[in-house]
Amino acid sequence: MVDKKRSDTITKKELKEHSKTIVKIKKQINNVVSGQEGVVDSLIRGLLCNGHILLEGIPGIGKTLTIKALGKATGCESKRIQFTVDLLPTDITGITTYRPNKGFETIKGPIFANFVLADEINRSPPKTQSAMIEAMQEKQVTIGKTTFKLPSPFFVLATQNPLETSGVYPLPEAQVDRFLFKVLMHYPKEKEEKTIMEKNVTLSKFNTFDIKPVVSPKKIIEMQTLVKKIYLSEKIKDYTLKIVNLTRTKNFKKGSYVEWGASPRASIGIFIASKAEAFMQGRSYVIPQDVKKIAYEILRHRLILTYKAEVDKVTPDDVIDEILKKINVP
Repeated sequence: MVDKKRSDTITKKELKEHSKTIVKIKKQINNVVSGQEGVVDSLIRGLLCNGHILLEGIPGIGKTLTIKALGKATGCESKRIQFTVDLLPTDITGITTYRPNKGFETIKGPIFANFVLADEINRSPPKTQSAMIEAMQEKQVTIGKTTFKLPSPFFVLATQNPLETSGVYPLPEAQVDRFLFKVLMHYPKEKEEKTIMEKNVTLSKFNTFDIKPVVSPKKIIEMQTLVKKIYLSEKIKDYTLKIVNLTRTKNFKKGSYVEWGASPRASIGIFIASKAEAFMQGRSYVIPQDVKKIAYEILRHRLILTYKAEVDKVTPDDVIDEILKKINVP
């Protein structure tokens, strides 16, 4: 039986108002992006959670375009970092330099923005990728001896190509764990691809699609605050903990393929992401289906599988499937 107790601190009026705002954001993004509704929902959900997202998909599927559209629709300052093999950590964070007659001054890097698009993040070596860790976790950057706060909201959206093995570097586990979601972007359906072909985004300028900002950074922070007030029952908390704990005990058929289970960040991630999903659905309380829906995006990059899993072509999603089937829904 689902506990539908309402939170005393969030009203139907607030939920209705913000549900309309989310619809407006989606409408603006759909002006340029077709056939990726699930991905767009995940990006908005991540933004509501105040978390970062790793978006994985083959080249040419629209990863960068989708993220650019979201940044424009939310009215936030956006900057893009193109990760390459010769990119330096200071190219991301900034440097302290000396100018004659002026002395030392700090030149801030592109990390100082609301939306940071880390494009093809796995093309840079781990040393460069690690420059993002402090920013992603603590929302601050240390340049020289000085620590600077990043603007709020601060949202990193990184893309990577899963196909190439040459000229790319695996992300450090410490950094991967700092992404709230890992979202997979798949091929569009034939009808949707026809629309993509007609829009011809490759040959058109991004500005021609006239995406209008429908919210402000202040509004986003307000929605993030409301998401935290969504009610989550003790039964749902226990359900979440059982899911995460099973990745560690490995007491299920495909458990032998798991080398390391999910960290406590997974529990925290499910806790807040299920609230964001309920918020997007116009509910003031979380139900088990919310947890099941977001579990894949929270867990797939936190499960470290064995070499045998790769040989047997067992994916993290296969493991998560079995875990969700094994645990009884409250």
